Amino acid sequence: MKSLVQRILQAVLGYDRYLWYFTIYKLRTLRSDKNENDFFHFLSMIKPDQTTLDIGANLGLMSYYLAKNTKETIAFEPMPNNYRIIEKVKDQYQLDKLTILSHALGNENKKIQLVLPVVDGVKKQGLSHVIDEKMTEFNEGQSFETDCYRLDDVAVLKGKKIDAIKIDVENFEFEVFLGAELLLKKDKPLIYCELWDNQNRLDCFRFLEELGYTTMVLQNGKLEAIKSNPSHIQNFFFLPS
Repeated sequence: MKSLVQRILQAVLGYDRYLWYFTIYKLRTLRSDKNENDFFHFLSMIKPDQTTLDIGANLGLMSYYLAKNTKETIAFEPMPNNYRIIEKVKDQYQLDKLTILSHALGNENKKIQLVLPVVDGVKKQGLSHVIDEKMTEFNEGQSFETDCYRLDDVAVLKGKKIDAIKIDVENFEFEVFLGAELLLKKDKPLIYCELWDNQNRLDCFRFLEELGYTTMVLQNGKLEAIKSNPSHIQNFFFLPS
């Protein structure tokens, strides 16, 4: 039923208008969504004078809250429709502290292909991802080409200290971390990350722990270090030493 409603709304409204109305609704209800408790705990750990990155900003929901509560937020969102929505969010809510960049991030500076998955006739913007051999699901849909850069090579970040990073890039996180090794070693930002239960997750755990990070999860309102790979959890906090 949900997919049918989404398909009808996307057809009647057009995809961009559908995304905009959906974004307005989510902005108004995000704080009351229990599924976002982890994000708001992450937000509470960031100081108002700090600089944050939102990597895989999607529709800008978390960028909105980060920009409202920090000195500066830089959002990365390469999907064209999503990028246009974040620009509207910035203008609508006068988010002067928000900078939006339209390229992808990875471990190489090159052109890459992205896909907007279409499932049962419904465009799934939340599952948009880099076309990569490690991503075996949701590869049917509309494809786009975009520029990809290593985070360590992003010019706008030169001279800035990055204090916190939220990242959700649909199974491409390890590649992004590899391309950000110098920044992670230099700035030691707090990291909040969604990771599926697969090899990408294990690679991220290993890489960040080698850089001195502790992998933690939110349990009953408190952060606890993980003792094994918790398959039922997707949101992780990486605290620098």
